[in-house]
Amino acid sequence: MEGEVISHKAYARIGLLGNPSDVYYGNTISLSLSNFYATVTLTPSLHLLIQPHPLHDFIQFSSLSHLVTRLNNEGYYGGVRLLMSISKVFFDYCNLNNIHLHHNNFTLSYDTNIPRQTGLSGSSAIVCAALNCFLDFYKVRDQIKVEERPNLILAAEKELGIVAGLQDRVAQVYGGLVYMDFGKENMDKLGHGIYIPMDLSLLPPLHLIYAENPSDSGKVHSKVRQRWLDGDEFIVSSMSEVANIAKEGKTVLEQKDYSKLAALINRNFDLRRSMFGDEALGDLNIKMVEIARKVGAASKFTGSGGAVVAFCPEGESQVKLLEDECQKAGFVLQPVQLVPSLLKEIDFKTLQ
Repeated sequence: MEGEVISHKAYARIGLLGNPSDVYYGNTISLSLSNFYATVTLTPSLHLLIQPHPLHDFIQFSSLSHLVTRLNNEGYYGGVRLLMSISKVFFDYCNLNNIHLHHNNFTLSYDTNIPRQTGLSGSSAIVCAALNCFLDFYKVRDQIKVEERPNLILAAEKELGIVAGLQDRVAQVYGGLVYMDFGKENMDKLGHGIYIPMDLSLLPPLHLIYAENPSDSGKVHSKVRQRWLDGDEFIVSSMSEVANIAKEGKTVLEQKDYSKLAALINRNFDLRRSMFGDEALGDLNIKMVEIARKVGAASKFTGSGGAVVAFCPEGESQVKLLEDECQKAGFVLQPVQLVPSLLKEIDFKTLQ
């Protein structure tokens, strides 16, 4: 089939301040990093085909024992289900909003180097990259507002039972550094939050710590969510403080007050720990935070667990100490490589 091959990347993201308040009508600050990303390629074809990945959608095994070991380590996850889900959500959305789609077919394939279960939003990166392919293939980028695209990504994941909030998806759609206000009034009125891109130059050097075999990043929400819905005073007040950390963090970043930033990063994690408890967070995840703090670095989860963002206010000498501690503990340490805004000129025309 003739036609343009379309390929898009979507990057891993870090929740810098405010998480987990994105699903509690709070405020957050997130950033995209180019260390890890997912790529989706759309190729025009006679029939519509979702192409399995040879590694992530592995369906051939040497034995039943091999299959079970694989499921125990990797789960029932792969990219095919994500690509199928966003295809359905995109089609339904366009039908509901009277957005015309041509009838040409395509083949979707994907690749990703985002480590699994690190809280770096590997699933949503695949979905986000696929959505961008659809926007260009069907030439409807100007008909679907930028603010609504994270909702489509989240809807595709919810179709599959993935527990998540909007923060990660906003960061991946926008790229760069983004301040997000998920206040209830805006969410109820607009169906999305208020998203404000910030200047990347406001950020100090940051580092990523992650484990080669982390715990599941999706297990820490359940009890806290129910307690919040039940009006638990401690959870409600703690979530409010987490949201205020992001609000204050926006001002602190704009002033480049990095000593205060370090304090906010640490406070964010301490609040999360007090709400969720050590058992839910997991020993390995807590150890990553504590190793950073051992050398005086500020640290917190990038998301729900599996990886940690660290800030060394004392500079390279402190980074070297952190590097040595991570190596002894068997953790990977990488400098965060920032991603500029991913929005195109046509995208800005859709912004409200």
